[in-house]
Amino acid sequence: MPTAFRPLLAALLIGVAMPAPAQDTQAPSAPGTQALAPIKDLPAKGDGIDPGAYLAARVAGSDNDYTAAADWFGQALAADPKNGALMEGDIVARIGAGDFASAIPVAARLAKLNPEAQVAQIALIADEAKRGDFATLLAAMKGNRAVSPLMDQLVTAWAELGTGDMSQAQKDFDKIAATKGLEAFGLYHKALALASVGDFEGAEKILAVKGDGPLKVLRRGRVANAEILSQLERNPEAIKVLTDAFPEGNDPSINGMIADLQAGKTLPFDVTRNVTDGLAEVFFTMALAATGGEASDAFTLIYARTAIYLRPNHAEAILLAAAMLENQQRWELADATYALVAPADPGFFAAELGRARALQSAGKTDAAEKVLATLAKSRPDLIGVYLAQGDLYRGEDRWADAEVAYDKAVARVKPGEPAYWSVYYSRAVALERQKKWAAAEKDFRTALSLSPDQPVVLNYLGYSYIERNENLDEALDMIRKAVAARPDSGFIIDSLAWGLFRLGRYADAVAPMEKASLLEPVDPVVTDHLGDVYWSVGRKLEAQFQWRRALSFDPDEKEAKRLRAKLDKGLDAVMKDEGVPPLKAVDAPKSGN
Repeated sequence: MPTAFRPLLAALLIGVAMPAPAQDTQAPSAPGTQALAPIKDLPAKGDGIDPGAYLAARVAGSDNDYTAAADWFGQALAADPKNGALMEGDIVARIGAGDFASAIPVAARLAKLNPEAQVAQIALIADEAKRGDFATLLAAMKGNRAVSPLMDQLVTAWAELGTGDMSQAQKDFDKIAATKGLEAFGLYHKALALASVGDFEGAEKILAVKGDGPLKVLRRGRVANAEILSQLERNPEAIKVLTDAFPEGNDPSINGMIADLQAGKTLPFDVTRNVTDGLAEVFFTMALAATGGEASDAFTLIYARTAIYLRPNHAEAILLAAAMLENQQRWELADATYALVAPADPGFFAAELGRARALQSAGKTDAAEKVLATLAKSRPDLIGVYLAQGDLYRGEDRWADAEVAYDKAVARVKPGEPAYWSVYYSRAVALERQKKWAAAEKDFRTALSLSPDQPVVLNYLGYSYIERNENLDEALDMIRKAVAARPDSGFIIDSLAWGLFRLGRYADAVAPMEKASLLEPVDPVVTDHLGDVYWSVGRKLEAQFQWRRALSFDPDEKEAKRLRAKLDKGLDAVMKDEGVPPLKAVDAPKSGN
């Protein structure tokens, strides 16, 4: 069974602006990110506690409903104004909702009550940085203020620069760079600090690292490097930095930079124009780092919101915050956050794609379609618009419309470009769903020719061959390769087990099918397959149990009807009614393939 596949935040991390393929439509919708409560186990210690407001605040917080949580925490605090836990919940909710300014007075009260409250200290850092009060900020950082060791060091270094002590700031950045595991953070921010005061030569020496180290991964590091090279009148090198890093033609921001460089223009350095921008970059960097770790989306959102408060036009921080809200299924708030990117900003294109996705997830498909149609009119040259349109139609099972959109994307693809394998894959799915198999197979093969090891393509094509009872040996080899790449994907393992079943190797199919069921315990198709495999090896009571379970998982009506028929008269009779050859076990080949 084809599996869902969408790399998270690739555009922010490495600058690949082309959307990845939408989730596979033969598989059920990928499960949403589990809601993570920003505040847990709030104590109700105040004498004047309002139980209703308190409980409502906790429920809203647990659901990541930041707007409602802010309202309820505010009511609860009105009744119990000295409750530190309520203050913390209120701050998190207000920052999460994007109302940073109203969180600052509460943070000041909480910091006096509990100096160890991290979210309060974050809010106060932002307040002081926003006002340019770097002396107060530096004094607090050298006092008892603490958030996390790395953040504390970065904030202190930028605050030193804010007070005019560049020498001490460089020593602070160097200290971070000398710490194992933190080298990239120290070097990156030192380069930005040097560039912010006009020392482009010093900054370029840091960013011009060899190989593919951490400084070469961060998208903004590439952009900063190009801007710095342009300031040094080295436009050809700046162009190479950008063209080496980003796929051609699909990122309006990068396209504009390259065009200006080719025209001989000098790019302004605006990644960090001043110390406040530098502190915004600290929070953005920390937010990006959190996406690759174990921090909850709520904490990542706080860091991103802080970066936006310090620099309201930080489009990449806006995109990251909105993505976190999407992960938490706060569609309306995600929509509003994407809308913060100004139409003139090069990031507007990516933001509008995000808005369309959030609107569709909120059930506002017509509005999402209008957003994408407007984008297509304004930027008909960009592949990502048509991919997004195709993905929207796929989500609505509008396969013919999806095919048309993907046709437009394919027409704009540079032949032989490996980065665009997903364009052919996406169109292949739309074609296969319309039973245009010859054309679909051609696109699947093209996708594999561009990227031979893509497990999503190997799995989908292999599974399709199995369903069609064609090229079964090749199909099984494809799926085995996909399993090796994604050993924890229940859907891909289901494909492997189902291939063995279709080959008559019923006993061999049991173990992988059971594993697939454990990995996808409430999927109706995987559970149905497990029942069929059990039936094929004579475990008929267990088969009937699995078919009943599959019925409880809300399968589509056609599959539900077939499940009821199997429960009524057994798999053999259903296969006979369908004109399918009867079950016949075969021995596994001696090679073990």
